[in-house]
Amino acid sequence: MPPRADCIADSAGGLTFDVTETGEPGDAFLVLRRREGDEEVSLPLAPAGDGRLRAALPSNVALPEGRWDAYARVAGGEPQRLVPGVNDLRSLVDRAPSGSLGHVAVRIPYATKHGNLTVRSWLRAPHAEAGELRIEKDELTVAGRVYGSRPGPGAFAELRVRRDAGAAPVRAEVTGGQSEFAFTVAYGTLAPGVWDLWLYPAGEAGPRVRIARLLDDIADKKPIFTYPRTALEGEHGPVRAGPYYTQNNDLSVTVTAAD
Repeated sequence: MPPRADCIADSAGGLTFDVTETGEPGDAFLVLRRREGDEEVSLPLAPAGDGRLRAALPSNVALPEGRWDAYARVAGGEPQRLVPGVNDLRSLVDRAPSGSLGHVAVRIPYATKHGNLTVRSWLRAPHAEAGELRIEKDELTVAGRVYGSRPGPGAFAELRVRRDAGAAPVRAEVTGGQSEFAFTVAYGTLAPGVWDLWLYPAGEAGPRVRIARLLDDIADKKPIFTYPRTALEGEHGPVRAGPYYTQNNDLSVTVTAAD
């Protein structure tokens, strides 16, 4: 039977792993391997009582964006894939980091379709967190919060169509104060395609920030947060349009030509 790991998340972005005792003598490590490359992070596993070994991944340990598969390695042997036990992710619900470090770190453990333990990681600097989406017949209003930057007088949102370098971006005026932002997108101005949403909190001279929803306990938003698509007559003919979250939990709008 493969070793099992219970995970506890803290509000700062750290994770604690409690792994069932492997029964083998020697130094033990919890190993995270980035699926998209050859990066690896090793965390010492120390006895924690009740026949368990414990490893900590503090929020200040860099974990680049991606999916990190979890293993246990004992006495220099071959790593064993970990399976998930109980995940205590309550501290991630409605999480509101300070943003004082200029970035937001998010780590969410989850079970893969094969029943293994993987950690989904994001590291955004700055970060624009999508909150409420208000969907009307012909427009979408997005409200959210910026971490690591503050919307200024020149702030604006921009929609860029994917895989079409010749298509002009569409801008929307941003309202709000302090670290809050809101803007409205008129579906009728968008040509058929997939439009990615960006925020320029400091205007042209500042950073371009991808709008996403990361600060909760759901690793993959796309199949969970589903929204209706509305039919309308736009500048490019009849279309159906609506928002969705991508595989990276970024916010986009899809527009398709309607019969």
